[in-house]
Amino acid sequence: MKYLYFLLFLFIFPLHADDIGSQFQEQAQAGDPHAQYLLADTYYSSGDEQKAHFWAEKAAQNGNADAIALLAQMSLKKNIAGAKTLAEQASVAGSKNGDIILARILVNSEAGKPDYPRAIQLLESAAQNIESDAAVDAQMLLGLIYANGGPLPEDDAKAAVYFKRSSTLSRTGYAEYWAGMMFLQGEKGFITPNKQKALQWLNLSCMEGFDTGCEEFDRLSNE
Repeated sequence: MKYLYFLLFLFIFPLHADDIGSQFQEQAQAGDPHAQYLLADTYYSSGDEQKAHFWAEKAAQNGNADAIALLAQMSLKKNIAGAKTLAEQASVAGSKNGDIILARILVNSEAGKPDYPRAIQLLESAAQNIESDAAVDAQMLLGLIYANGGPLPEDDAKAAVYFKRSSTLSRTGYAEYWAGMMFLQGEKGFITPNKQKALQWLNLSCMEGFDTGCEEFDRLSNE
């Protein structure tokens, strides 16, 4: 599942409406739960949440743990308590994507008292398989946790290491760009908007050669 990493995919391979999920449609219609999950994930990443939810529900009913994680992701902004329950189910069922969503909920005060040690443990485990998208996302979120500080001491050096590892698995400078945008926009219960931190990480993204990071840094610097 590409909750965070799919943003990079959109930079490189723009999707066309007629192509969305076409490679998974036949198998999904035939009842293949993995194809149903992939179809749901593709629809979600392209912005069609209604179709994503439909196919994620089918895949989840057929036992696909990553589909449960996707349902948790889709519930985050509407019902964080419900999202936490789904993420716990996905994590118990063995989904690394579920671990990542659960970790993101565990550091958000909107879901209750944050549990940073458990969140970090889940993310470090998900980061171990460097062949998976989960490792990209897990290291990005680990970097953001250390860059943000909050209950933990702020540690930009450790954050930079995790961002670098994530970018190495995806595209150089992307994780730093993502962090910059997270600090620019904020996330209720987790990230307080901070222009200086946004500029810091966007600048590093630009220095790493990520063009969109340069564009956002220039735009924000001139505001």
